[in-house]
Amino acid sequence: MRELTINKNDSGQRLDKFISKKFKTMPMPLMYRYIRQKKIKVNGKRAEVNTMLSEGDVIRLFIPEEFFDEKAAEYAFMKLTPRLDIVYEDENILLAEKRSGMIVHSDDEQETDTLIDHIKAYLYKNGQWDPAAENTFAPALCNRIDRNTGGIVIAAKNAETLRIINEKIKNNEITKKYLCAAHGIFEKKSATLRGWLVKDSRTNTVKVFEKKPNIRDAKEIITKYKVIDEKDGLSLCEVELVTGRTHQIRAHFSSIGHPLLGDGKYGINRDDKKRGYKFQALYSYHLTFSFKENSGILEYLTGKSFSVDKKNIWFLEEFKKH
Repeated sequence: MRELTINKNDSGQRLDKFISKKFKTMPMPLMYRYIRQKKIKVNGKRAEVNTMLSEGDVIRLFIPEEFFDEKAAEYAFMKLTPRLDIVYEDENILLAEKRSGMIVHSDDEQETDTLIDHIKAYLYKNGQWDPAAENTFAPALCNRIDRNTGGIVIAAKNAETLRIINEKIKNNEITKKYLCAAHGIFEKKSATLRGWLVKDSRTNTVKVFEKKPNIRDAKEIITKYKVIDEKDGLSLCEVELVTGRTHQIRAHFSSIGHPLLGDGKYGINRDDKKRGYKFQALYSYHLTFSFKENSGILEYLTGKSFSVDKKNIWFLEEFKKH
């Protein structure tokens, strides 16, 4: 028999959710059977799969020892020397500037040199997080950026922050602005683009339609932009996403005839490659916590804005005056 005590990061979730995260090798049907057979109890009493856990609850588990074996791969980040560009940090949150070319999470090849692994290594080595002291929680990213896009990524240091930020993103209470370099000179120097986006998971691409297509998974997209500079057939734009869909800026701009510089997926960039551009010219450079409703432990962030150092945005070199 083993005992687990629910800590602050574990509280507020259902028993089955907690068990599935804690014991990743345990099949779901077996977990439900253990709960029904009272081999998993909460505070010494029979529990249901939907029992809500509170801080201080004690879970007793009469299950095989094999499920308690830790996998060394889960702690691969400990081998890393953390490399982070930190835009802002406090006890709850960390804003990291991801450089173009880095992935945020492990891919199918189980790559470990990722942004979240470097964040875990950083927090572990400076004593802010210890996986051995946690049941299920690990620092997590609240938003993602494509591998070849750079900019600000939000990381939560605790479960309450993760819940709040995810809710604020869902309710459009976090404003993100991007800079991008697009091919061509825009007829309208500022506009709000509207369309419909359909994702093709087989090719990991999206297609944009001006009018709503008769496709079940079509999602509306709204993209605001303004041109802030022009040079040699390129336009430097500031973009605000009203909706945040996969590849939205890249695909939306391409659909109106202005693919991004260096974008091989939504533009023809043979010439761009010859000029040495390996990444699309897109950077999430500015973020504002535009909280409208109560934001709990993150109330102090309401109205605060953060930006990256523009020296790190490589494509701005294209617009320097002669």
